[in-house]
Amino acid sequence: MADASDEESLTSLQEWELDEGVPQVDDPFIQKYMSGRNALIEQEKKQRHDRAFKATMTPIAKKAAKILQAIRKQELKEKWTSKYEESLAEHNDGNLYPGMMFSLARDRAESTELWRILERMPKGCLLHAHMDAMFNIEWLIDQNLQEKGIHIIAPGPLTVQKRSAMPGRTVPPSFQIRYFSEADMAKVNNKGMSIWKSTYVANTPIPIREAQRTFPDDDTTFKKWLASKCRIEPEESLQHHHGLDAIWRRFQSTFPVIEQLLFYEPIFRRAMQMMLGDLAKDGIMYVDLRMAFLFQFFLTGKNTPEQGYTKFFQVWGEEIEKFKKTEAGKNFKGARMIWTIIRVFDNRMIADNMKQCIAIKKKFPQLICGFDCVGQEDNGRTLADLTPLLFWFKKQCAEAGVDIPFFFHAGECLGDGNSTDNNLYDAILLGTRRIGHGYSMFKHPLLIDMVKEKKILIESCPISNEVLRLSSSILSHTLPALLARGVSVSLNNDDPCILGYGKNGLTHDFWQCFMAFDNLGLEGLGTMAENSVKWCAIEDQKQADWIKGINDGYMGKTVKAQMMKAWRTEFEKWCQFVILEYPQYAESDEDGDSEEESEEDEEEDDDE
Repeated sequence: MADASDEESLTSLQEWELDEGVPQVDDPFIQKYMSGRNALIEQEKKQRHDRAFKATMTPIAKKAAKILQAIRKQELKEKWTSKYEESLAEHNDGNLYPGMMFSLARDRAESTELWRILERMPKGCLLHAHMDAMFNIEWLIDQNLQEKGIHIIAPGPLTVQKRSAMPGRTVPPSFQIRYFSEADMAKVNNKGMSIWKSTYVANTPIPIREAQRTFPDDDTTFKKWLASKCRIEPEESLQHHHGLDAIWRRFQSTFPVIEQLLFYEPIFRRAMQMMLGDLAKDGIMYVDLRMAFLFQFFLTGKNTPEQGYTKFFQVWGEEIEKFKKTEAGKNFKGARMIWTIIRVFDNRMIADNMKQCIAIKKKFPQLICGFDCVGQEDNGRTLADLTPLLFWFKKQCAEAGVDIPFFFHAGECLGDGNSTDNNLYDAILLGTRRIGHGYSMFKHPLLIDMVKEKKILIESCPISNEVLRLSSSILSHTLPALLARGVSVSLNNDDPCILGYGKNGLTHDFWQCFMAFDNLGLEGLGTMAENSVKWCAIEDQKQADWIKGINDGYMGKTVKAQMMKAWRTEFEKWCQFVILEYPQYAESDEDGDSEEESEEDEEEDDDE
């Protein structure tokens, strides 16, 4: 009955249109307009980042792309509309919608079919990740609770007071977590002492298990209390009205606590195996990690830290090679370190750190691949201010016979023409090979042309940019502006375990971008995964060789060229899996495929 009524309404509407002389869709001049409109859209798409990848997609990959779009279309209707919001009511008082804020969407995203598919996708390389933010927090706490000899000390009794969601300033942790030997503890009188009571004697080591047992708060647990000091909680990430500075203070306060949990040798060795295993399981074949070398590293059975970082790199290198020999790591190609300095420090501190970087590069040339300046750009020294020191560093490298290229953070800001935004100019002029974040790059048409010409990749971190308040959600991110202009980009997770991912890997960022942007598609994800291999720093290369390798791509003779071929093989296998597992979506009616391009455009180099 309803169908008949709808038919009658439609007929009545058509009659009215004809009576009024409203043009019909199939009228020749309307069809001519639509043809010109579609041609304009296709013309613009020829400038996009993925045009070369689309031109080389096999029939299998094209079919998988259509299937993924059909599943996406279905899930947008079935998972992300207000009709289904009741099931999320306990987490969210607002409506469900595609591209909603990450902390609200994460659990639902991980329950979808598209998540399960993308989790299996080979993602290439991870190029922007801070190592101390790559380990599951609960797992780290459990390791410390299980490790013999781990104690907690403080300058006075600890209180489990409710901390402000956004502290007014960054303060160091009010406690330390460290190893003490039985011999050391035999000299300590801590019998019956509680770190939570006023009778606690300052700087007395208390076994961490005892601190857990005597934890005084009935509303939470010791593990939850400690974990809350190591990451940004969901409610904090949603408080955008506090602004950038507040969330950065909260963000920076987590690292000293994590470092105490991580950098005791037995725990660190296990953590490396766990972290690399998670990355490999998520389809990542290689990772460039970043670290600021200010932490203390303790060898097994030692309660005094190592001087310098020689032992740390020895252990780190051993664990990478150990993992590559496991079944889980058989396809994992390795990890290297981009040495970082904190941009707020003075010249003497930075110069001393630079000297350490050069010394470690000489001792472990296979482990150091680059140099960067990190920390909040808005409240740190600009690259222009650091330029004399950076030239000095390059001179020191030349005299030491080493080459350490730059991979600068830049444009991780909201400014337009201020000193922080202008870091983008200096990053390019100083010869960076990649730009970390580049969030404000879309405001600079000349710089966009320059990064394309100079083959500079943007290491985009969409979820990080949202949690740290550059964008309110993925829908307002600047990534599409860069992709539309043909800028080379890779997707990255930045600080996943601090930012609320709950797990390691790249699936969250891949899923969120795929669901948010209609123009992206599998072609876009594939392009960014391919880029991550092409721009990874797995081998030392002089600048000319670096550019040649990028231009040669699959046709090159470098390690990266072989990795690209290996990635493409795995990508095709995954596409075949998609087709075999989801045949019911293969014939889905999708709106306008835009795969037809002229032969000349297909033959263009993807980075021209």
